[in-house]
Amino acid sequence: MDYVKDVLVSTDWVADHKNDAGVRLIEVNEDILLYDTGHIEGAVKVDWQGDFWDPVMREFISAEQLSAFLGQLGLKEGDTLVLYGDKSNWWAAYAYWFLSYNGVQNLKLMNGGRQKWVAEGRELVTTPTEVTPSQYPALKRDESLRAYRDEVRAHIEKVNSGEGALVDVRSPDEFSGKVTHMPAYPQEGVLRGGHIPGARSIPWAKATNEDGTFKSADELSALYSGEGVTPDKDVIAYCRIAERSSHSWFVLRELLGYPQVRNYDGSWTEWGNGVGLPIEKTYQDA
Repeated sequence: MDYVKDVLVSTDWVADHKNDAGVRLIEVNEDILLYDTGHIEGAVKVDWQGDFWDPVMREFISAEQLSAFLGQLGLKEGDTLVLYGDKSNWWAAYAYWFLSYNGVQNLKLMNGGRQKWVAEGRELVTTPTEVTPSQYPALKRDESLRAYRDEVRAHIEKVNSGEGALVDVRSPDEFSGKVTHMPAYPQEGVLRGGHIPGARSIPWAKATNEDGTFKSADELSALYSGEGVTPDKDVIAYCRIAERSSHSWFVLRELLGYPQVRNYDGSWTEWGNGVGLPIEKTYQDA
């Protein structure tokens, strides 16, 4: 079984094609300062929060604002946009999902991300990439890729009936409610621990190899179908603020070809603090 879409490129491919006309590299890291310490030649930097989030509301910038931003990066319609970053491509996958949600085409991920490139001893440069601003075309959002809080609440009934699935991609301790944060991360202001009722615990990292690359399509299919997350179901993935769930969304929709997969970007920071929203918690304090 092969991946359904041609959305991955190898580090070898990037090394060979990074200077090709129409190929543009975009680095998206959790650590926004990492790019400045060294990046792949020709890559431009995207700040997942500063560039994609509205500065006032807890919401994304508009499609019109995104189009203008992509033009500022010198990107053009028809360019092949290769995304990569740290944390096994968490934030590159987040950018991939957000750009897909806004209708951007010709997206790919560099398999293994920044960690694989560095582990292979490949060159990084500190010279900023020069760009010539362009006029990026207007974008149109695809709301079928995004789930909102009230839609998730209604989705619980679909899970109970067997028509839908919820995938919680956080760590097992976050899922159980023992902690409200990732390992080695601080508590982040969520009032309640646990998970959305009916969710299946499938941590994002189960989809990757030690070098950060994705497991085979057969392995991935077995991972999700073994938890009852099958292509015939309407699937919603979530985590803390949607970076890890973007990674799992990419696996399900782009690699395995599941037809109905949405990313709940509000995720646990919204759900765990939401008034009137039900939770399940399996961890019991000693």
